[in-house]
Amino acid sequence: MEGHSDNTGKRSTSQMSSAIRTFRVLEEVSRLQPVSLGELSHAFDYSKSTLQRTLRTLEAAGWLVRNGSDSAQWEVSSRALLVRPQALTGGELLARAQGPMIWLRNQVEETIHLTALNELDSMVLIHRVDCDQVVRTFSPIGDRSPIHATSTGKAVLAYLPESALTSILSKQPEKYNAHTATDRDSLAQQLREIRRVGYAVNDREYRSSVSAIGAPIFDASGAPIAGLCISMPSSRYDASQSRRLGKLVRQAADQISIGS
Repeated sequence: MEGHSDNTGKRSTSQMSSAIRTFRVLEEVSRLQPVSLGELSHAFDYSKSTLQRTLRTLEAAGWLVRNGSDSAQWEVSSRALLVRPQALTGGELLARAQGPMIWLRNQVEETIHLTALNELDSMVLIHRVDCDQVVRTFSPIGDRSPIHATSTGKAVLAYLPESALTSILSKQPEKYNAHTATDRDSLAQQLREIRRVGYAVNDREYRSSVSAIGAPIFDASGAPIAGLCISMPSSRYDASQSRRLGKLVRQAADQISIGS
């Protein structure tokens, strides 16, 4: 009986060590992605054969994928992006957002939205700071909006890993009106421009009477988890002011980002 219990204990310890190793490898891939087996081996004392088995296990489970441009490099899958500590979309994020959102509202005198990434296809409104304009935009807390047709959605989309972009753009995006970009090449070009300037513009792409300028919010690992935007009636949107507004919303979003 004692011998049997001792063997069980050894198996449990071995299984725990294996699980810890697996999570450590997943975290390191998330931090360095895209990353090769050789690069990972410098971060651990594990043998390359052990690392290779761990990577293949995570791939089989759907947590890792091989980079589309180089099968020898690894990155986290879109599935892994759905698992976030609650604090990042809950209390900590909201606490960090309060001051910058009020500051931004005072700078532009428009409504400010804070949205969180939801299942890689939409953004969910989790906080709002209203302006005093008689005519202003309004969305209820919990409102969902498409990731490809909103400023915060596109701002987040622009910084997602290639695997997530491939997954999202592999489906035909829904067209909401004549202003919605649904062509994959056009969307890809927009995302490149967003990465260049640091903010995204939505001019009536989702709701025909609403325009917005948004920027991404990042967690401590540098992954986009949420977005901040200036939301206004399209009748008040002036394209010539987009650069100024874009800089302001990016400044506020950077203050909220967990790693800042």
